[in-house]
Amino acid sequence: MSEEALRLAFADRGLGWDVLEHQAVFTVEESLAIHAAMPGAHTKNLFLKDSGGAFWLVTVDHAKSVDLKALAGVIGAKKLSFGKAEDMQALLGVAPGSVTPLAAINDREARVRVVIDTDLAEAAQVNVHPLRNTATVGLSGAALRALLAGWGHEPLVATIPQRG
Repeated sequence: MSEEALRLAFADRGLGWDVLEHQAVFTVEESLAIHAAMPGAHTKNLFLKDSGGAFWLVTVDHAKSVDLKALAGVIGAKKLSFGKAEDMQALLGVAPGSVTPLAAINDREARVRVVIDTDLAEAAQVNVHPLRNTATVGLSGAALRALLAGWGHEPLVATIPQRG
C-alpha cells in the first residue's frame, strides 16, 4: 500500500498525521538528530525469522540492545535470526532502513507477527517511519496497537529482553 493509504487509515481512526520530514536514516545513530526535533519514544525495528520459518517484526525503544536468544522464549518463537531483505520487501513492502510496524498494513495474509515492547505499547507518543525512512510520524502506543489490530495484526505486547 502507499503512504496515502496509510494516511487514510490514520484518518479513519481519527488520528492526526503529524509527520517530520528529514534526511534518510538507516541506523539508530543516524536518527539521533530527529530525537531533539520530535518528542516521544523513538524506535528501532527488527525483522526476524525463526528456525520454523515464521516471520516476526519486533519494535523496541531505540536505545535497547535486544537479546535475540532470550527473545525467542519470550515471544514463543524458535531460534531467531535476521530476516532477508527480499522477504521484508515481499511481506511488508518496505526496504531495510524503512521497516516500521506500520508496514503491517501491507501484510494482508498476516504472515508477520508483530511484537511491541511493553514500554512502547503504553507510551504517550511512539515515533515510527511511515513506510519510508525520510520521515517520522508520531502516535500513541494505544493508537499503534489499534491500527495493527484493525489490519489483522493484533500485536504481542512483551517485555523485550536486553543484552546484559
